[in-house]
Amino acid sequence: MKHKTKIRLSKEFSFEMAHALKDYDGKCRHIHGHSFKLVVTVIGEPINDESSPKNGMVIDYGDLKKIVNRLIVDEYDHALVLPEKSELLKKLEGSVETKTIVVPFQPTSENMLIYFAEILQKELPKTLKLHSIRLHETATSYAEWFAEDN
Repeated sequence: MKHKTKIRLSKEFSFEMAHALKDYDGKCRHIHGHSFKLVVTVIGEPINDESSPKNGMVIDYGDLKKIVNRLIVDEYDHALVLPEKSELLKKLEGSVETKTIVVPFQPTSENMLIYFAEILQKELPKTLKLHSIRLHETATSYAEWFAEDN
């Protein structure tokens, strides 16, 4: 095939993460966890080089998996994510064994998506563009980020 065609390729990931929302007016102000599902979609042209072992691929799914696991899944799986101004940080200090990640923003699904998009865009091969990411907080609730909207 010689024509240039853009293909969207997606891979799904899952991880367990807890968070608490500072000054939230509902139950989510308390530490609680979710089984997150993350769907990463990239867009690019399939490699057209018969000498390449990746010929015909936009990116090898395994290569995309390595990138997303290193930047997001391995980092956030079984972690507690709190905003840097959370009073809970002082309460937890030295009292409980936790993998705590402190972020400079309210750790909502929406803000986590913005952050994930920023770090993925920096690390993807130059031949690819991050098209979208979807983060399911529950089986029926998710937030989405699209490059075209930003």
